Amino acid sequence: MQATRFALEQHEIPTHWYNVVADMPNPPLPPLGPDGKPVGPEQMLAIFPGPILEQEMSGERWIPIPDEVREIYRLWRPSPLMRAVRLEQALGTPAKIYYKNEGVSPAGSHKPNTAVPQAFYNRQVGIKRLTTETGAGQWGSSMAFAGQMFGLEVRVYMVKVSYQQKPFRRSMMQTWGAEVLASPTDLTQAGRGILAAHPDSQGSLGIAISEAVEEAAGRPDTNYCLGSVLNHVLLHQTIIGLEAKKQFEKAGDWPDVIFGPCGGGSSFGGIALPFLADKASGKTPNLRLVAVEPTSCPTLTKGAYAYDYGDASGYTPIMKMYTLGHDFMPPGIHAGGLRYHGDSPLISQLVHEGLMEAVAVAQVATFEAGVLFAKAEGIIPAPESCHAIRAAIDEALRCKVTGEPKTILFNLTGHGHFDMASYDRYFSGGLEDYEYPAEAIQESLRHLPKVD
Repeated sequence: MQATRFALEQHEIPTHWYNVVADMPNPPLPPLGPDGKPVGPEQMLAIFPGPILEQEMSGERWIPIPDEVREIYRLWRPSPLMRAVRLEQALGTPAKIYYKNEGVSPAGSHKPNTAVPQAFYNRQVGIKRLTTETGAGQWGSSMAFAGQMFGLEVRVYMVKVSYQQKPFRRSMMQTWGAEVLASPTDLTQAGRGILAAHPDSQGSLGIAISEAVEEAAGRPDTNYCLGSVLNHVLLHQTIIGLEAKKQFEKAGDWPDVIFGPCGGGSSFGGIALPFLADKASGKTPNLRLVAVEPTSCPTLTKGAYAYDYGDASGYTPIMKMYTLGHDFMPPGIHAGGLRYHGDSPLISQLVHEGLMEAVAVAQVATFEAGVLFAKAEGIIPAPESCHAIRAAIDEALRCKVTGEPKTILFNLTGHGHFDMASYDRYFSGGLEDYEYPAEAIQESLRHLPKVD
């Protein structure tokens, strides 16, 4: 019988995270302050703990994973690498399709991989409260879970459209003791400003980030946690790809192309970055690493590579990244975790330098792919994961035409058990494709900060 599941033992959980900065051909460009000068760690200590800032700015290749973090990882890690044989058969493709199932975590997604260490390092320096934002609710759920593991209070600013679409994600966060607010709120200056200008605002990740950062900066007992974009977040997520490499060795196989959904970059970076060193060294020069984003929020495929704020109100440092403009207001698509105006500076630089690729897929086609995957493999995927599944299926169908027996890997970032309202809309024909107008993107890009 053909093996379809490739597992690791708990003692094989990686002991170190991988820092891609050590192997990048060009050093990352620094974040800048309002004066246009590089931001130092002392300027960020108001919202981040020292150990996190050290990781954010580190050039070391390997960063040790604390024992307390690995102990909590043992609740669900190592996550399985699966070969989707039934999907291959349904497609009639000569390609082999594998997926890393990150939906087995307590929160149902890959997000606890970084939520747990962030909570750990904050408790280590004496912080009592954490604020954060969430789009689809996967990050907020993960941060609520991690806060509970370390006895920290958590307040989550949840993008209003997702707050309304995903009530059971709210319930998860509350079950773990977190307070959940629909963003924009009237509790912060950032929220009040947005509501004054746009009373019916559906919210955005950029707005929710502004609210969470503003509160954290104003309270000495509170720090801010971010679920994507920054270097330390991608660092923690590399445990996905590091495990996958060990599992492919057990399978006697190796990927030719890797797909991951991409909003801020954490899930794509998590699975792709550990393989980048092999590609850069010439060991696997033809390996393709492909970020998959929605056509309604086409950051990497239609954005500008420029310095921009990470939030809507200009509270964060200015980062060099692909961006649609910090005041870009994405439509209320159901892949809430991908509704972000910018992207990870590391991912952006690697795409800009040609070491990674990006494609955009439409909303209806992603749900078609998700339903096909569920019928073949039994797992109902999160809408974000459906983007990677769509790209993987399209690649497998191209192999069907060419006859190439490629090995395809994608990151199944989470299950869709709390996203069934989205599937209901798909089945009823209520979902629409939306391609963000080029003129609207250009208008938003006119407001980029001026950087010399």
